Amino acid sequence: MTTPQIDPPESAGPASAGLPDAPEIADEALREAGIDPDRLSISYLGEPAAAAVAPARAVPLPWAARLGTGFALWILLYALEQTGFEIPVWAQAVLALFIGLVILQGACGALVTASERLAARLEWDHYVAGTVAEILSTLPELVVIGFLIPISPLTAFVIALVTIYNNALVFSIYSYFLPKDQYGRYLMPRPITGAGTQLLVAGAAIGLILGLVMMAMSFSVHPKNSFAPIDLISLGVLMLTIFCVYLYKLLREYAKEEVLVSDALELTQTQIEERRALVYTRVHESSWTLIAGYLLVGILGAMLGGEQVATFASIAIRDLQLNELVAALVLAGFAGMSEYVILWQSHRKGEHGIALANSFGGITQVMFMVLPFTLIAIGCYQALINPNHPELPLPFSFNNMLLLMCLFPMFFVLIELLEEDHTLGLLDTTIMVAIFLLLIVLLLSYGATS
Repeated sequence: MTTPQIDPPESAGPASAGLPDAPEIADEALREAGIDPDRLSISYLGEPAAAAVAPARAVPLPWAARLGTGFALWILLYALEQTGFEIPVWAQAVLALFIGLVILQGACGALVTASERLAARLEWDHYVAGTVAEILSTLPELVVIGFLIPISPLTAFVIALVTIYNNALVFSIYSYFLPKDQYGRYLMPRPITGAGTQLLVAGAAIGLILGLVMMAMSFSVHPKNSFAPIDLISLGVLMLTIFCVYLYKLLREYAKEEVLVSDALELTQTQIEERRALVYTRVHESSWTLIAGYLLVGILGAMLGGEQVATFASIAIRDLQLNELVAALVLAGFAGMSEYVILWQSHRKGEHGIALANSFGGITQVMFMVLPFTLIAIGCYQALINPNHPELPLPFSFNNMLLLMCLFPMFFVLIELLEEDHTLGLLDTTIMVAIFLLLIVLLLSYGATS
């Protein structure tokens, strides 16, 4: 089968394997090969088509402006402190949180841009580029947690867990507003309903097992009532191993899908390369030096923003006497901001499937990358740096048991809905919101004073 040179559309549609202006016969050929064309799409990286009429900018203005504003505010605050200007303690906390979040948002944009430009240089497939961008976008979260652990390991642990619930809630609400077909469904990409569902099963099982074990040990004569460093490190390594296998399966299934599509449509090598090139039509061609600069700026911004967020936590807990759990809930509300920005940007482009995949990735990546990193970092900090920290070892407390055990009902609802092959409806979303609110009420009512 031969097709003419393809130009990128205003909005990437899922039909015809992501091929713009492809003839209807393409869908028929895919269905005959057992491939659902409505599940296939191409991730268009870079700025939206409306902003890509002019040549793509070497430095995207939105995140660059945020990062520049954040750096300027940090310099101004630092200069005021050096001159001895007195700032109320509560104002210091608010300013540190605001400046940290602004810088982190800019850093996330720099890291995502770096991954897009790198993918374009190396001519990666869209699924590889998207996966790398999602992983890099979590770097600011890891840095924030790294800065928080010396201040409050318990706060870092709770932030990682509560962020999972936040992202599950965002996924539920967003999927409700997606356009549905006549059966009330929005067909999700296969990786979500396949490997993603398996990952939810693993997360639900791990959370329930840990919670039950902690409960059994706490209410018995067993002498163990807290996590030892080896417990945290072993659990973190186990979860990271699951995540690595998940990524391998995800990329392998995507690659297999690409081969099946090419065979079904009888694409030539030139057409395959043209289809791959569509991914980067909005991406500015960059030198290795510029790409390295993006990475450096992103890492620097993540470090500086993480330090500011940690400053807020330190002031809130030590000076304002804010409970560690309440401080963690406040910070968790902002921890997933980078994923939410990416989701909004994809939705604004009309790429609903990509936005849905990003929101789902916010659940799986926090559960099996951010949380394991937190466990390993706390374990290493306890074993090698400060074993006498007042919050260590992490106890088998009501808060920790509740946060871990409630992963099971949250993931169970998502698993059941994804297996039914549809996005959430009004009742489904209401259930997810109710579970989330119930958890928060229980934590604030009975956990904040425990």
